[in-house]
Amino acid sequence: MRLTTKSRYGTRMMLDLAIYARERPVPLSDISRRQNISVKYLEKLIRKLKMAGFVSSHRGPFGGHMLAMSPEDITVGNLVRVLEDTTAIADCAESDDAVCGICNRAGDCLSRWVWVAASRAMFETLDSISLSSLINQSEGSALPSEGRT
Repeated sequence: MRLTTKSRYGTRMMLDLAIYARERPVPLSDISRRQNISVKYLEKLIRKLKMAGFVSSHRGPFGGHMLAMSPEDITVGNLVRVLEDTTAIADCAESDDAVCGICNRAGDCLSRWVWVAASRAMFETLDSISLSSLINQSEGSALPSEGRT
């Protein structure tokens, strides 16, 4: 599986919200400026994340978006699962069924277990990384607050 800009930009957007929307909602235009991601693209991502319950939106002149839960409770694995169209390294690793039916070797493929195991290992790692752990890791860096995410 190749992580697309959906996961990479979505994670950056969520980190931005975790840092800058602690006390009040943040407009997508502010995130767009800080992260150098188009507002249109952020709108697509925020829609998915809102439907999944990770983001809340507020209307009005002081409206914008905030995290709907604690940054400790949101992992990179959660975000990738919501934002990507597939979460497996290979099509045959999408399910745990004994026979995948995807390729011409279905049923007697000796390598399928590699792709299933690799997908699991990747998500074990991504699930172990929360937004708060990424923020805490970066707080010791020399990056200015505007470029922190």
